[in-house]
Amino acid sequence: MNEKTQSQSTLRSEARIAHGALHRLRQDLFVDAFAFRPMPPLEDAKVNRWVPWLPERLRHWARWLPHLFVSGFSGLVFLASLTMYHGVGPVADVLAAGFSLLIAAAPAITLFRPVGAFWLSLSAFGVSVFATAAFSPFANYFAAAPFATLIATMVLVVLRTRPRLAVEMWLVTFSLAAVLTALTGGDPGDVPPTAVFAGVVLISAAAVRAWREERRQVVETQTVTAEERSRRTLLEERALIARELHDVVAHHMSVIAIQAEAAPYRVENTPPELATSFATIRENAVAALTELRRILGVVRSEDPDAFREVDPEAPQPTLASLDALLDSVRGAGLTVEAVIVGAPRPLPQGVELSAYRIVQEALSNTLRHAPGADARVEISYVLGGLGLRIVNGAPSRLAKPSPGAGHGVLGMRERVQMLGGEMTADHTEDGGFEVAAFIPVAPSETTAKGGAA
Repeated sequence: MNEKTQSQSTLRSEARIAHGALHRLRQDLFVDAFAFRPMPPLEDAKVNRWVPWLPERLRHWARWLPHLFVSGFSGLVFLASLTMYHGVGPVADVLAAGFSLLIAAAPAITLFRPVGAFWLSLSAFGVSVFATAAFSPFANYFAAAPFATLIATMVLVVLRTRPRLAVEMWLVTFSLAAVLTALTGGDPGDVPPTAVFAGVVLISAAAVRAWREERRQVVETQTVTAEERSRRTLLEERALIARELHDVVAHHMSVIAIQAEAAPYRVENTPPELATSFATIRENAVAALTELRRILGVVRSEDPDAFREVDPEAPQPTLASLDALLDSVRGAGLTVEAVIVGAPRPLPQGVELSAYRIVQEALSNTLRHAPGADARVEISYVLGGLGLRIVNGAPSRLAKPSPGAGHGVLGMRERVQMLGGEMTADHTEDGGFEVAAFIPVAPSETTAKGGAA
């Protein structure tokens, strides 16, 4: 009983597999067989890679080279077929011209209706078999032009559609060939070697198509991954900036709340209206501080950067902490020189924090991507803002691969743009790298900062 049940289950599984294969065959070769599927021109990247020596204006037309090649092949097939069948008689010449056009049209139609082109070429092959059998029963019609064109058409269809069509078209073609051989009384020994040859050709075309599709998917995946990585890096940097701005704003709001609470006690006989105003100021400051902590507190996460402070309660660094940063990177093996141009002056806390982070990230990149190179940090206190320049020389040894290469530049650029500044980051002529930024600072901001200090 168990063996019988197992046998029935095996038969049902085989029936399902056969039904699925027939369903795919029907969907691929019969449903919408003559649907309009135009072949797009080549991408500009491929044209530039294949024919970089062409002038710019000709490269635009070079995108249509595959279409031109297939159309030229169809033209050669038409001329060859017309020459082969021409010369029998006036009526026969007209029929030969029409039949030659039928044979040659299939490769060109693959540019627009690939599956329909297969059926057209297969029909021309069937007609040629009956015609050959009628006029020359002993002719080797498998070597005729219609069959060669049919093989070429199937190769083009596979390259244009999907690899599994190679097997499906091969089965249909040689099933028909076996039937035609039996009906016309041809030699059945011609079918197997021709089928093997066509199978090898179609499998090769399917392998090329599968390789191209796999390569395209890999490129798309890499592109999407790079975009997602850049977006994630940018969001992480913005979250870090939000955390730092939260700390800066929270400090000032705390000062406002404390000053508003202490102000009434510094004046004798404080008017009730004034005391109420100070109380309102304090309440609003505390409420804003609470709301700020509630909304932005979620971004208070541990920073993996080696040069960040591990104490979350530590004050945010400024340019006054630059010496400690330089000592840290020197301890990591980087030779760095610091140059300050102009008279140092107090700047807004957000500007100093961003400047510190830019220098920190640039030096971190030097350690990662330019091992053994020397670095130079220039800080310029100029009229209207703060200038930064961090440059390193060429590495003295091979750097380890870094999947995040270039993402630190995104964070630096985000900081500079947030403050309304400008930044450039590019390789130098000697093989090093340079980051230059200018952060504008209004004179009123500098004065206010200096007065507060």
